[in-house]
Amino acid sequence: MRILVTRPIEDARRTARVLEDLGHRVTIEPMLAIVPRPAPPPDWRGVQAVLATSSNGVRALAALDARRDLPLLAVGDSSARAARELGYCRVESAAGDVADLARLVAAELSPADGALVHAAAGTMAGDLGKSLAGLGFEVRKLHLYDAVLPEALSPALVRALETAGLDAALFFSPRSARTFVTLAGRAGVTGTLARLFAYALSGAVAERLRVAPWRAIRVAGHPTQESLLRVLAAEAADENGGGES
Repeated sequence: MRILVTRPIEDARRTARVLEDLGHRVTIEPMLAIVPRPAPPPDWRGVQAVLATSSNGVRALAALDARRDLPLLAVGDSSARAARELGYCRVESAAGDVADLARLVAAELSPADGALVHAAAGTMAGDLGKSLAGLGFEVRKLHLYDAVLPEALSPALVRALETAGLDAALFFSPRSARTFVTLAGRAGVTGTLARLFAYALSGAVAERLRVAPWRAIRVAGHPTQESLLRVLAAEAADENGGGES
């Protein structure tokens, strides 16, 4: 399949390598650009653990501070993998979304043992801090980066959509899904999306996609890349092996 990946560039490259190893052709067009923010080193006094709600947050924190010994609880497997690759030695994945991470924190940690440092963007889906504050935790949010939206689809992507050069598109966040649909409308290529399958990481992502006339929208059974790619693999197998009835 010819697949569009809309993640921020670092994550998109990782996803592209996985897809290419599976035999797919990949086009990368980020719907969010990650822009680091200047920030002082974290105040680690009284901190028991680190929370990460994205791979970008992990990378931003690792670039800011050398400390790697505290437990790090990640929202999903991709964020956990990034943390391990960067040297964090005690990493656990919630394998889901922000609500799953809050449940993992409640199960594994106690408010009495200290504060939590949350490496995050200025804008994010869900309110992790509010959820955990309701359970008695102190959360120190570090605004380490901003996610900046593109102003238009690239000419190359517009041509690919106009000439049926893509079969599917992957979307990992509600914000990137909404941005893509908006920019497709501005470029006058919304109608071309009827030829594409859209693959959404979650129901919230799929909801932002439904305003466009996709061939079909498929939703991951669980909000992880692995689950999303399993849905893609099943669809690709049907497309390649189903034949005509």
